[in-house]
Amino acid sequence: MPTVPKIIFVLALALSFTGLLSPPIALTVGIVFGLSFPHPYINESRGIARTLLQSSVVALGLGMNLHEVLKAGRSGFVYTALGISFALLVGLALGKFFGVRGNSSFLITAGTAICGGSAIAAIGPILQANEEEMAVSLGTVFILNSVALLIFPSIGNALHLSQSQFGLWAALAIHDTSSVVGAATKYGAQALVIGTTVKLARALWIVPLALATAAVKHHRSRIQIPWFILFFILAAVLNTYVRTLEHITPSLFTLGRLGLTATLFLIGSGISRSTLKTVGWRPLLLGVLLWLTVGMTSLYFIRTGLIAF
Repeated sequence: MPTVPKIIFVLALALSFTGLLSPPIALTVGIVFGLSFPHPYINESRGIARTLLQSSVVALGLGMNLHEVLKAGRSGFVYTALGISFALLVGLALGKFFGVRGNSSFLITAGTAICGGSAIAAIGPILQANEEEMAVSLGTVFILNSVALLIFPSIGNALHLSQSQFGLWAALAIHDTSSVVGAATKYGAQALVIGTTVKLARALWIVPLALATAAVKHHRSRIQIPWFILFFILAAVLNTYVRTLEHITPSLFTLGRLGLTATLFLIGSGISRSTLKTVGWRPLLLGVLLWLTVGMTSLYFIRTGLIAF
């Protein structure tokens, strides 16, 4: 095996753990590596990615405070439930219409409906999604997530959205929490507060969706509850109620984010030219159309006052 790909792979993986690379950049670097070189550690990489992915999801639970989520209020939960149900129905219908094969359709739909990469990271192992399906789903969501971060504040200003309107729209229509925070910060302090609390309430839906997915996946055998989802719930409870852990939970949460970033590089590195030809353009089209549908529908209801905070 040539030495150069090995050196580049190890250096890029180490760099992903440092926090110098954002998750979308780490995934992009991995994909570029996979398209440019024969993978020197393909089998080992897949095993490590699976374990690291699940461990990172658990650590991310340490950044969730249940009290802050409850502050979103009853109306926030209602909007979230309706929005998630709508996105799931539309996404699965579009996936069937475009003939998106395998698990990519459900993963992209779950990522759009709930909270982007975190939802895909949690649901993927339950579906036993392969590396190609995970990379395509994460790549689609992260691309649209980055676009939303850039254009949402400008759209909000052009439409003269209030602080509360923009915060609610960002929470309902932007995939990842980090980008909701970024876009809302640019718009204003009140938008940031509302966007963050509603998005936290949205993120909690990872748990029931994961359990429902596990139940459907194993409908012909004994239902297996994924261990990492249980530990994710436990981590959120500990972070909320065990005050003695306050000095270590931020560090563990950071490790979870870094671990997820490194996982994205590993997943991306497993993509080759042949796998891209196999996947095709359909998953990306599904992601774009679903995101536009969710974004425009939620914006319409917010501007007409049918959804308010």
